[in-house]
Amino acid sequence: MDSELRDDLLEDEFEGIEANEEADDMPVEFDPFADLSDEELDAMVEAAGDAGAAYGLVAGDTPEGFRSGFVALVGRPNAGKSTLLNACVGTKVAITSPVAQTTRRRMRAVVNRDDFQLVFVDTPGIHKPKDGLGSELNRSALAELSDVDVIAFVIDASVPVGRGDAWVAERVRASRATKILVLTKADKVDQAKMMQQIEAARALVDFDDVIVVSATEGFNVEPFIELMASYLPEGPRWYPEGMDTDTDDATLVAEFVREKVLLRTREEVPHSVGVVCDSFERSRKLVRVHATVYVERDGQKGILIGRKGEMIKHIGTDARHDLERLFGRKVYLELDVKVKPGWRDDAGEIRRMGYAFEE
Repeated sequence: MDSELRDDLLEDEFEGIEANEEADDMPVEFDPFADLSDEELDAMVEAAGDAGAAYGLVAGDTPEGFRSGFVALVGRPNAGKSTLLNACVGTKVAITSPVAQTTRRRMRAVVNRDDFQLVFVDTPGIHKPKDGLGSELNRSALAELSDVDVIAFVIDASVPVGRGDAWVAERVRASRATKILVLTKADKVDQAKMMQQIEAARALVDFDDVIVVSATEGFNVEPFIELMASYLPEGPRWYPEGMDTDTDDATLVAEFVREKVLLRTREEVPHSVGVVCDSFERSRKLVRVHATVYVERDGQKGILIGRKGEMIKHIGTDARHDLERLFGRKVYLELDVKVKPGWRDDAGEIRRMGYAFEE
């Protein structure tokens, strides 16, 4: 039988919120460009010019000399890409955990300044795949190398440069994009060790520039942003100001729930977990969400549910707190746990969960 999380302590409060707002629910915003492809939107922006700004097309709303472009954060799993991304944006948009392959989806996050717009592309860690899911994650990450202006090759300064980095470097070298070496976790090593790491990394790729950062300590984060922007071409503001990420709400829910699973469980469970947001309803004061957590074996399901449902309740509570900060309103979250044997080698399931590479 599926396990369902219902936060009974908050049920009355949520019902009261819904009752009070029945008359003033926020209408769903109409998007006249929802059915257009990226190529069609680009063509419309170019044709519209300054007039496009009146319709939410932002290319005409940029000063002369404005720079914009895309920067891919690539590297081995656990190099610190998502932590750096969050530090650059100034808010949490990408999930993080000590578990390898935490990032499974390509995410774009936007940094706006008066004279440039920087679009970061956070990619799954590039690694030698062991299953169908791993192959899809690699395809997603490697595809970005040919479509960006700058590649930020992120290397953990506290871990010796090794075969995994060399394997990634082979793919990075083939790209025509500008290549920047980014040494993360600078707070964990001394200067001598850092210089050794830089020398070892430079032996792998002919980098155009190098920078050392510590995202957790805020060291060199703004200089990192400025450095990336200095290599961007002149161009339009691709995303409106105030937009932090292009990830939709349902995907954010699934990712934040999965993050809490990774942080609460160990060993074989994290890699076997997939999360799907089944329903998402937003009103003025409340977001009501239902998500399903998938695992591959009954034993993993038992671990996630926990004794008397305690584990899944903790996971739900942790996720709800983050989602409330993200959406700026109360969140009512329901979770199910289901077993889907071998889903990581099932192309259909990988696609349904949103982890498949999309051309």
